[in-house]
Amino acid sequence: MSDTASQTNAPIPVTVLTGYLGAGKTTLLNRILTGDHGKRYAVIVNEFGEIGIDNDLIVESDEEIYEMNNGCVCCTVRGDLIRVVQGLMKRRGRFDAIVVETTGLADPAPVAQTFFMDDDVRARSRLDAVVALADAKHLLMRLKDSPEAEDQIAFADVVLLNKTDLVSGEELAKVEAVIRQINPTARIHRTERANVDLSEILDRGAFDLQRALENDPHFLEAHDHDHECGPDCDHEHHHHGHDHEHHHGHDHDHEHTHGQKHGHKGLDAKVHDTTIGTVSLSGGELDPDRFFPWIQKITQMDGPDILRLKGIVAFKGDPERYVVQGIHMIIEGDHQRAWKENEKRQSRVVFIGRKLDREKLERTFAACAA
Repeated sequence: MSDTASQTNAPIPVTVLTGYLGAGKTTLLNRILTGDHGKRYAVIVNEFGEIGIDNDLIVESDEEIYEMNNGCVCCTVRGDLIRVVQGLMKRRGRFDAIVVETTGLADPAPVAQTFFMDDDVRARSRLDAVVALADAKHLLMRLKDSPEAEDQIAFADVVLLNKTDLVSGEELAKVEAVIRQINPTARIHRTERANVDLSEILDRGAFDLQRALENDPHFLEAHDHDHECGPDCDHEHHHHGHDHEHHHGHDHDHEHTHGQKHGHKGLDAKVHDTTIGTVSLSGGELDPDRFFPWIQKITQMDGPDILRLKGIVAFKGDPERYVVQGIHMIIEGDHQRAWKENEKRQSRVVFIGRKLDREKLERTFAACAA
């Protein structure tokens, strides 16, 4: 098959931009549309309400821009999104990738799920990363009154901590600590006016666990590792792999149970009593006949509260690493590659979600041991 033909048939990467009202999504979108990156993007803008405003704020460009005026993104986005993406696929040669900008009040989970639930969309596109913008000046306030703001951070692979020029260094450190508390594994970039190297957010493969592990073998490990910064960067590096998880089991019924405390040691509890927690499980070789029924049961019972889950599993007698990932009740897995000779055959599963029962997860996971 020629390169052109194989490129034409390759799934189109999709980046989902999320972030609360005023965080800077339109500014970032304009950077993507006018950037000198040699790629063409089809943009899907999801408006809230009857009259489209955002579209008028987007710069004039040659890019394809599609608007979905469906009101609440959670309720009707899937059908709309499927139709738009299917329409785009008939014009494959005109763009290289798709950017979906959700409304500032949206839960990104239904958008992400669309790319797994519809067979046609799934065959022709791949979710590349969920990028959340956070307003450094107003985020802590938003987290107190808007569950959506917390969900957006929790679900992200990459967080742009934006408007850093409007806060002091001390305030910035506090906000970043809270983001880290909600989502310990997202990659954080501090930005002014959403100015970020686009290679940090586009075509990252962050939502594709297999690809993420190829790019960063320590993806699911909770230790710090540095990222490449510009010469003017003076911030501390606490950048873990990529990972995310999100709330809302079914399309609507959003119960937001704020007030649970999963605070990290040393973090001022008054800053933010986050309702979202992370449970990281690790062990040795597992028995597949125990592991698969276990993960199926956990996701069926607790799915509405599991925002994301990711794992690398070593099955007894299996020469290959098995990777698994999920959103709510949707779960999938596959063999990734052979275990290397000097590699420790270890299993790790990370859950991010609400009301996670750590004791139950640890106990039942331990029972999957070979």
